[in-house]
Amino acid sequence: MMRRFFVLRSLLFVLCQLCLAAPSLAQQRPLKTEDPETIGSGRILIEAGIDYNRDVFLPVSGLRGNHFIVPPFGISLGVSSIAEIQIDAGLYQKLYITGITPNAPFSNLLRLDGGSTADVDDIQIGAKVKLISETARRPALGSWFSTRLPNAGNESGLGKDMQDFASAVTIGKTVQSVRVVANIGMLMLGNPTRQAAQDDLLIYSLSVARALTQRAEVVGEFVGRANFANIITPGAEDRGLLRFGTRYTISGVRFDTGVLVGLTPRDPQIGFTGGFTWVFDAIKIP
Repeated sequence: MMRRFFVLRSLLFVLCQLCLAAPSLAQQRPLKTEDPETIGSGRILIEAGIDYNRDVFLPVSGLRGNHFIVPPFGISLGVSSIAEIQIDAGLYQKLYITGITPNAPFSNLLRLDGGSTADVDDIQIGAKVKLISETARRPALGSWFSTRLPNAGNESGLGKDMQDFASAVTIGKTVQSVRVVANIGMLMLGNPTRQAAQDDLLIYSLSVARALTQRAEVVGEFVGRANFANIITPGAEDRGLLRFGTRYTISGVRFDTGVLVGLTPRDPQIGFTGGFTWVFDAIKIP
């Protein structure tokens, strides 16, 4: 516990130091905070990588273990100068099980084979629109929404066969070589324990990206959610993650590495990610 506190304090210090310092493009991997800037008309963004999270707990199925996603990927299409469509998913995910809670809502539905379970990942389909452009005095303002489809099955323990929806206001400002972005919005989770029910949560995040050179950046962010209901549904608990990483661009392709630390008992203890992002001109939109 003291070790985790020391790590959190160190990463928070680094994140604060980022704020003291370079312009950065719209946020991309390994960050999750949505930037109000879009990729541009007729452009396509492709990103992919590998994620590993240690000590993941899935309250709906009751499974606990170490989680791989290969590859987590995303595709975004710029449909105009101010709007883009986003598709995010993972082709394969696997959980190496270290523990099972027997009285979890979906524990009786599990179909496990040995000490691990695997499935596809849920697909997320969304869009982002820039509403107000950034100026020297004001930040950019945008709107983002996304729907999570129930592709992963509850038999594997990695899905809950429920559809979720999220939307947020996005705010971004560049000061010299630092890009600061914030999101605040709502997450509506399908309730797997009751028919025709959902959980409404507040979601929020803050990210900072500092350019060290024309090619290299260091990035950090805090992502969280809060449930103010009197009765908390399994899977709809408060969450918090601190993420820190680096990005380096070579010939138009941005490579990244990152580490995350969970801030609640329901978040991964620690996680690692690595991947790339490629943005290119693809089509001409009238």
